[in-house]
Amino acid sequence: MTNYLSRCISLISVMTMLTLLVSLPLAMHAYSGELQSRVPHEQLEEAQSLKNPFTITQTFMDQGRRLYEGRAFCWACHGRDGQGLPVGPDYDTSAHPMPTNFADGAWQTARSDGEIFWILKHGSHGTDMASFLPQFVSDNEAWKLVTYLRSFQGT
Repeated sequence: MTNYLSRCISLISVMTMLTLLVSLPLAMHAYSGELQSRVPHEQLEEAQSLKNPFTITQTFMDQGRRLYEGRAFCWACHGRDGQGLPVGPDYDTSAHPMPTNFADGAWQTARSDGEIFWILKHGSHGTDMASFLPQFVSDNEAWKLVTYLRSFQGT
């Protein structure tokens, strides 16, 4: 009987750990609200209608990368790989969502270029993301950043 109880307890422990390993990332992703637009509803249609006016070239993409890793300082919150970082050792994810994971294919599909541009211009409501236009980057540079952010998809 003791052997049976021991095996049951071990099995329950393993099942609990597997459940946590599978559900925790899903719960964190669901909490982050990344798939919910951060553009206010009354401005969403306008934001989605914005289109990148530039022809995408490797040079344009490289300029976006240099901004991301340099003056725009995006990597400090989103990581060099674009997957999002907790901001500081005491970052409270219960009070603030994690910075966006640009490598997430679902996020990439859900966001239009215009929405990303809008976020750069106005900030991301409900998060720590501040506006970056025109204080840190110009409109043209913002489009370079949008283009570079698209390069993270699937990484």
